Amino acid sequence: MITWRRLDERDFPLLREWLEQPHVARWWNHETSAEAVARDFGPVARGEEPSEDLLALLDGRPLGLVQRTMLADYPEYVAELAPLLTVPEGAMSIDYLIGDPEQVGRGLGPRMIRDIVERTWTEIPAATCVLVPVSTANRASWRALEKAGLRRVAEGDLEPDNPIDDRAHYVYRIDRSARPDRDRDRVGP
Repeated sequence: MITWRRLDERDFPLLREWLEQPHVARWWNHETSAEAVARDFGPVARGEEPSEDLLALLDGRPLGLVQRTMLADYPEYVAELAPLLTVPEGAMSIDYLIGDPEQVGRGLGPRMIRDIVERTWTEIPAATCVLVPVSTANRASWRALEKAGLRRVAEGDLEPDNPIDDRAHYVYRIDRSARPDRDRDRVGP
């Protein structure tokens, strides 16, 4: 079972370890000093930024991280996406990683994505869709999105997270209206 809690400063040493893992470092390209992690993740952990950093726990053990953002809170990001697609009001975005290399390739990525999308509909009533840009070179990531039910809706050039990558990206989307009707087959009140 996947559960979630907000990332806080006591999680920073674990996050540093994850960011240093080759399978994470390849795509996140993040400084891993204690100072850099505190600088970049501290404002969200302290509630000074409008986005969320959520620790995913699998059966109570840390599995990964999801960053969840209301795109309207970051107009520069909306402007970057605008040449590729219309960003609707209420659009959210996520970024994600599985930290433990032994957990990679076991179907946990799509499961984690499906779960956070479902939680988004429940926890953020204003959310209308989730848009996720991903480097075309990051096949594992865009395949996880597809397995989680997101569909590719655009492709084009965006600034890569890692400067070794070119600008080619896919953008994936899932709408609130795509949410399964859990009450459809229910009998009785």
